[in-house]
Amino acid sequence: MRPVFRSKNEAVHDLLRQSIIQGVFQPGQRLVIDDLALQMGVSAIPIRESLRQLEADGFVTIEPYVGATVTGLTTDSVYEIFALLEALEVICGRIACAKMNDSDLAALAEMIQRMEASVGDPDDWTQKNKAMHEFICDQAGTALAKKMLQKVMDHWDRLRRYYLKDVFAHRIHSAQEEHVRILDAFRSRDPNTVERVIRQHNQSALNAYLDYLKSDKSSTAINGAAL
Repeated sequence: MRPVFRSKNEAVHDLLRQSIIQGVFQPGQRLVIDDLALQMGVSAIPIRESLRQLEADGFVTIEPYVGATVTGLTTDSVYEIFALLEALEVICGRIACAKMNDSDLAALAEMIQRMEASVGDPDDWTQKNKAMHEFICDQAGTALAKKMLQKVMDHWDRLRRYYLKDVFAHRIHSAQEEHVRILDAFRSRDPNTVERVIRQHNQSALNAYLDYLKSDKSSTAINGAAL
């Protein structure tokens, strides 16, 4: 297998993106080009280009006379993330339901089973969860939807990392049970059933975050706006 070579710009972009997703750079934090260039040992050019791409992907906000800051997390962004996930998963799920054969269903069942073994490791479970949803897109043949889903899943990953102890850690077991229901829906070969179960799965996750944000526990202010 030939090694994958990345340009300096790609390496810088990936590092900045992962730093935002993993919470190294917090919501609302300023990203100073010269400081980042010094830290990463590169010129300002790849930093500036990466920040523009991250702005296009919704991770960074760039304002005149202010510069770049990490995009904040608000109740609106939580709604948007889950609305996009639901829409994309429904598109892929309905199409995949009509195309998946017994071998594909067996592969999906195995992926879900491997996720069960990772419920105590949220980071590993998350990567397997992403792979599972990408697998469904692959079976549907929806390449554009898959690319869009990957970007939205990165935003979800940032969200779940920020609220890991308060929400996500308690959601994993429920999510696993919901994944089994999604598998059963695929086995039914009924796209309407698949859509209904996917929507229930996303609404359940959304409600878990919203309930937390509405509770007394949520007194966190991100980017100057209380959630």
